[in-house]
Amino acid sequence: MLLALTSLAAAAAGVSYAGYASMAPQSQLYGRTITHGRNPRQVALTFDDGPNDPHTLHVLDLLEKFRAKATFFLIGKYVRQRPDIVRLIHSAGHTLGNHTFNHPNLIFTSPAGVRRELEDCRKALEDAVGEHQLWFRPPFGGRLPHVLRTCRALGMRPVMWSVTGYDWNAKSAEAIVGNVVRQVEGRTGRGEVILLHDGGHLALGTDRSYTVEATRRLLQRYSAESKEFVAMPDLQL
Repeated sequence: MLLALTSLAAAAAGVSYAGYASMAPQSQLYGRTITHGRNPRQVALTFDDGPNDPHTLHVLDLLEKFRAKATFFLIGKYVRQRPDIVRLIHSAGHTLGNHTFNHPNLIFTSPAGVRRELEDCRKALEDAVGEHQLWFRPPFGGRLPHVLRTCRALGMRPVMWSVTGYDWNAKSAEAIVGNVVRQVEGRTGRGEVILLHDGGHLALGTDRSYTVEATRRLLQRYSAESKEFVAMPDLQL
């Protein structure tokens, strides 16, 4: 009886860890993903769920002001609706990333469905700006082995993050900045990949004004510390 209970507990713990590893940004259980860089002087700002008018445009203005580069992981159906914003991101020298076409949780998506999501988003991006470097971030961070296999089969590199602003439901810019600073403080010897959102996966026009203001403050803070804001291709891995 005790052995059976122990076995059940071990099995439950294994299932729990497997579920955690499918969503946790730092986990490498199901395959290697990029979570941070090697150079502590570098910061990689990444923005999910765009393009989103007007907030993506405000972020672009700030990046230009601080001479910073960033990576935008875009949702294909919004790319189809606002290719003009995608072209502005691209022409400003920032990096485009694939964030699927419809933003499903890929843990619950079949291998064929995962491929379709990535290919449809890639086609939307190519129609907007032509060929570009291929970077991929799974919605919600959800991935299983077949997700990463499909990503790599399509020539994409999977990117997670080391720091999040938790800005999708933040009540103020101060809260977003505080979340980032608390996670960065005390870390040494690596470049951080910061997750922010210039859009929302439920609809175009999601209010990201707090994120815009938080971005301004983060650019100001870390520029004063002589940090270099880089896009994914320039992050030293």
